[in-house]
Amino acid sequence: MTRAVDSVAVPPRGHRVRQTIEQLRARILGGEWPVGGRIPTEPQLVAALGVGRNTVREAVRALVHAGVLECRQGSGTYVVSTDELAPVVARRLTDDRMAEVVEVRRAFEVEAARLAALRRTPADLAALDHALAAREAAWRSGRVDEFVETDAALHSAVVAAAHNGMLAELYASVGAALRSAVAQATGDALEPERYVDHSRLVEAIRDGDPARAAIEAGAFLEAPSGA
Repeated sequence: MTRAVDSVAVPPRGHRVRQTIEQLRARILGGEWPVGGRIPTEPQLVAALGVGRNTVREAVRALVHAGVLECRQGSGTYVVSTDELAPVVARRLTDDRMAEVVEVRRAFEVEAARLAALRRTPADLAALDHALAAREAAWRSGRVDEFVETDAALHSAVVAAAHNGMLAELYASVGAALRSAVAQATGDALEPERYVDHSRLVEAIRDGDPARAAIEAGAFLEAPSGA
């Protein structure tokens, strides 16, 4: 007797990708993967979502193009926004508007530092210490691209410690422009006179001193490197 094969509707590849995109979006919007945080690795996503590697890869790529995710070489894929605001901002903040980028940074980062000093958790402090150590190691290595990325990661950690979701989303939306501004100010080499110490900023946050944290955050934006 021939056993009947169950009729199981297997969705087309494109449909599976769209479903996977929506699953990823749901986890981001639900706060499972917050803005500034790293999403699971590709093998972990395959296991969690029950789809193939190619489907996961295409879904992640689509969200990168949409400005929701960002791939950082050697570090992973991070949530940078919960909507498509990021690419819109990136198109407007061109090189000839870098002075405006600095003003936007000051508006975001001074308030973020103040809030972080009031709201930081032990986990936030551990993240700040790790990010600061990575930034210092990158500076000592002399690799400009690595320094720009680790500097951005430290500032993102400060914003994350503020525990203000809207501030984190807005800050992430201008992330690429901010890194471009830092890279432009840093130049082709890490010169000693351009070094800006961020340890006092982290210590002010650790000490729970919002006024000092705000002052430190504003001070480095006046420095030659603006990093």
